[in-house]
Amino acid sequence: MTQAEERFHVRLRVADDVVEVRAVGEIDIATVGAFRAALWAAPARPLLRLDLSGVQVLSAAGVRALVAAHLRVRARGGELVVVDPDPVVARVLRVGGLHRVIAVRHGDAPVGALPRPLAACA
Repeated sequence: MTQAEERFHVRLRVADDVVEVRAVGEIDIATVGAFRAALWAAPARPLLRLDLSGVQVLSAAGVRALVAAHLRVRARGGELVVVDPDPVVARVLRVGGLHRVIAVRHGDAPVGALPRPLAACA
């Protein structure tokens, strides 16, 4: 097992209407390839549920992969929802303004009827 594999792993679960991706570890320049590959491997479903409760680090490379996955899922007519991010990861999402673009749910908040994100005004 490589050092990157020891620091990060992903589980994928596919159902009829949802794909659940659970990431655990650190998402940084050394592990972002595995993170991106898992997101790209997810089959098209109306909902991609990304559990980041086990992620302690989300670097700029991880943020870029997350945004790219969000755009890809939306282009297919679906929605990416980040679920239960670690407090440090939630702060990264807030500081970067991503919580306004990508749905973020904490705890048992329902994921079903999600509001569509507002378009940014220039």
